[in-house]
Amino acid sequence: MRRRDFITLVGSAAAGWPLAARAQQPAMPVIGFLHLTSLETNRENLAAFRLGLGDTGYIENKNVAIEYRWAQGRNDRLATLVAELVGRQVSVIVVLESTNGALAAKAATKTIPVVFMQGADPVRIGLVDSLNRPGGNLTGINLFLVEVVAKRLELLLELVPTAKSIAYLHNPTNPVFAETETREVQVAARALGVRLLVVNASRISEFEAAFADLVQQRADALLVSGDGFLHTHRDEIVALAERHAVPAIYSMREYVADGGLMSYGTNYPSAWRQAGVYTGRILKGERPADLPMQQVTKIELVINLKTAKALGVTFPLPLLGRADEVIE
Repeated sequence: MRRRDFITLVGSAAAGWPLAARAQQPAMPVIGFLHLTSLETNRENLAAFRLGLGDTGYIENKNVAIEYRWAQGRNDRLATLVAELVGRQVSVIVVLESTNGALAAKAATKTIPVVFMQGADPVRIGLVDSLNRPGGNLTGINLFLVEVVAKRLELLLELVPTAKSIAYLHNPTNPVFAETETREVQVAARALGVRLLVVNASRISEFEAAFADLVQQRADALLVSGDGFLHTHRDEIVALAERHAVPAIYSMREYVADGGLMSYGTNYPSAWRQAGVYTGRILKGERPADLPMQQVTKIELVINLKTAKALGVTFPLPLLGRADEVIE
């Protein structure tokens, strides 16, 4: 072989090496991400989820891809969106803040790992076998929405001690969560000796009628469910509570940041970050069956003094002193 032919042969082979190497690289894992609401209402939380992924070494668009599905507050879309992600053959499905979404994922696949985050007892509603040993292909974070609803009612009565009737706004089209939470609220109301007025809203068009109903029934205060659909439309709910001068307590800080009076519930960014950590651990090879359910440990009381002044409400000093955050 002549020297010129040899150089040409080696040069041609070298030019092909990068393509061959790229062909042999493993495909980037894909996370199928599903949420009941929208990107617009979850930018801070989504940043926390990405931080959790980063804690395990995964960076979006660098060594992991994410397929997003946002249901825009429609529970009836969840099963279809889950089916899309299963059909996409994603590496793991993440379903956050949706009982219906988690149940849909459980029904749709027995093989793809699922990380969920929702507010009803995951054992009671059949998502996992136990908190310590979930079994199957699901694990996640319990937001303690239902478990602290009685405390939420207690705080509302501490603020309005003369209240005889409390309105409870919930969404009946989220049946598993709604039935579980409603049962807890009813038990708490009986124990505290107050009349509970259940008002329903499952569409935006029903909010006005729900508030007209609670006003007509002379509700002294309002407890808003931790339901995801209601959270999606928190601006409308906060505005109606202000218009009708109804003291209200919510399950999420975001309501209070948007002008609501008071909230008592989970610190959501920390829960989303933990969901990101669990997702990363599963991508690294751990099995959901071996990852215990995480119980949130940070429950926050947030108060908006500007709203209190507008409503003519005065927070008792002991209650104000227990607040984790006061917005002025």
